[in-house]
Amino acid sequence: MADNNELAGKTAIVTGAGRNIGRAIAVALAQAGAAVVVNARSNKTEADAVVREIEAAGGKALSVLGDVADPKAVAALADAALKKFGRIDCLINNAALRREKPIDQMTYAEWREVMNVTLDAAFHCVTACLPAMKKSGGGTIINIGGMSAHIGSKGRTHVMTAKAGLIGFTRGLAHDLAGAHITANCVVPGAIDTTRPGSSLTPAHHLTHGTITGERGKPDDVAAMVRFLCGPGGRYITGQTIHVSGGAYLGS
Repeated sequence: MADNNELAGKTAIVTGAGRNIGRAIAVALAQAGAAVVVNARSNKTEADAVVREIEAAGGKALSVLGDVADPKAVAALADAALKKFGRIDCLINNAALRREKPIDQMTYAEWREVMNVTLDAAFHCVTACLPAMKKSGGGTIINIGGMSAHIGSKGRTHVMTAKAGLIGFTRGLAHDLAGAHITANCVVPGAIDTTRPGSSLTPAHHLTHGTITGERGKPDDVAAMVRFLCGPGGRYITGQTIHVSGGAYLGS
């Protein structure tokens, strides 16, 4: 399945990989030659479909269900990757909840649910995978951010807070892990065409911040940046927040 095969012999874990951006990332890393662990919280049908897509093209993949907000499930995810493929080199923290509710209607339980899946889960995944990544001699951690954390939006205070937290988390990881040859970056998708189960509404910030390219992005656009950062060309890039938004966000 590999195109340039730059990730041959490597293993990647992609959380929230059953559909949309996560699925595109899993496929792109497999095209680069990596064995890919496809994580989904509960939808086995979707996760298995991604695995079949990768294997049909000659790649290697494994689906592992588990809620990444649960440290025990994350430990099982890392163990499954090591048992099947023997190493972990790339970790893509993509799992997130994209809830919308005004702050004056939000309960603490709803706030914590978003924090647990988006921010706490990234911590759980990193700490579970670090021993194997260090043993592999280095690697790549990529946290998938959110444009609303940079430009603001109504009804997404919890989502914006969690995604903004990933930026600080990324910078801390870059400092702490540089000596282990592990890079850490945050890739921020802009207005990307994705399927949103249970909602036909377009997020408000997509409507108020148009792209300068004149078109919405595709999951493959985000996946291409992730693939680059995981490959040899991205080894001198760490601690960065990189926007893939068609110019919808032009801040520093």
